[in-house]
Amino acid sequence: MAKSIHELVPGFIRELDPYVPGKPIEEVERELKLHAVKLASNENPLGPSPLGVEAAHKALGDANRYPDGGGHYLREKLAARLGMRMNQLILGGGSTELIDLAARTLLNHGDEGATSAGSFPMYYISIRAAGAGLVVVPQREHAFDLEALACAVTPRTKLVYLANPNNPTGTMFTADALDAFLVRVSDSVVTVLDEAYYEYIDRPDYSRSIECVRQGRNLLVLRTFSKVYGLAGLRIGYAIGPAALLAEMNKVRSPFNTSGVAQAAALAALDDAEHVRRSIASNRAGLAQLSEGLAALGVQHVPSAGNFLLIELDTDAKPVADALLHRGVIVRPMGWMGFPDAIRVTAGTRPEIEKFLDALGQVLPRSPKGVTRGRPEASGGPGR
Repeated sequence: MAKSIHELVPGFIRELDPYVPGKPIEEVERELKLHAVKLASNENPLGPSPLGVEAAHKALGDANRYPDGGGHYLREKLAARLGMRMNQLILGGGSTELIDLAARTLLNHGDEGATSAGSFPMYYISIRAAGAGLVVVPQREHAFDLEALACAVTPRTKLVYLANPNNPTGTMFTADALDAFLVRVSDSVVTVLDEAYYEYIDRPDYSRSIECVRQGRNLLVLRTFSKVYGLAGLRIGYAIGPAALLAEMNKVRSPFNTSGVAQAAALAALDDAEHVRRSIASNRAGLAQLSEGLAALGVQHVPSAGNFLLIELDTDAKPVADALLHRGVIVRPMGWMGFPDAIRVTAGTRPEIEKFLDALGQVLPRSPKGVTRGRPEASGGPGR
């Protein structure tokens, strides 16, 4: 008798919780028959880089051809900008593919991978999908506890994932804290540092990650064109790391893993300084608007270095998110990422944030002193 699919799939795969993508705005508008604003997925509210869009249109004319499998010209430009060698750069389908690729390259059965609780789920999924043991260290004040993570490293640990700033809390650690962590962990450990939001941060103590790679540390730095460049839908990112590690990752990397259209758009977007400037300014203004509006409503949030806020409601966040959805505002309830009483909200445009704050004020019950955190009123619509 043929084995069932359940029997054929390894137990460590069957036990995985899948990554849950945000609800597409088109689906919400189709279901509820209303115009919605999407503040759930940390996307760039200004749209994609205009220079990137123009280059993508031109590249579509060659869509019948396979792309440059190594992304030569994009890696060449990145290497020149970063002061690295081309063999220290690898492209991926956003940073998410590179997260998975690092685990598949480095981990084996019996190994361990470590990361923080309350962080990007692809770290946990990638470690467990490689058949390795998963070590999760609790956060400290909504942030990575680097000291506790260093203590959790054992001879079985081969890989550690760090996010700076962290998603979904938005907290960051300093360059000195990273240096201290790298000194403490063994040379047998590769640290993967996810810097998806690094362009938004203007602090001199934020990151010296590229210099750490130049110094020969076992460090793989991930960056993406999804955020400040607005190319999330094209799925393209890159990693900077030791040439020997990237050579091994290239052995298991899928051929043509980034499209010619994505490569062309990213190459052009690197020169779109005006779009980057506008995106950073918009994000700074959006975070300030969100913070001020939430303070007026009496709602707490975690200060963020990214392009989003983790908003704490002191109640089950899912009904609140559902009530907001029925008012045409898509936010992300964070129970599946370990924060059942919180929602994550992207720093959108001024009108989008105004709509969110107005809807949140309607959803949360009021008191004589204003809005208190609590369960949504019945008028918020049915739960899902």
